Amino acid sequence: MMTTYKYSAGQSVRFSPDRYQELSARGLYTVVARLPEAGNAPQYRIKAKTDGPQRVVREDQIDRV
Repeated sequence: MMTTYKYSAGQSVRFSPDRYQELSARGLYTVVARLPEAGNAPQYRIKAKTDGPQRVVREDQIDRV
């Protein structure tokens, strides 16, 4: 079955980390790439708009801006 992704490369999103993740990572990001699923959850590589670090996140951790 093919994965359905909500977001595309270049799209702006807001990242909300899980409780155990670094809270300072919260904020506005740009989707850099779609990644393969991990445990039935689509994943993305995102880049912070302010200082530029990248991270891999699950789709349920980001929302449209």
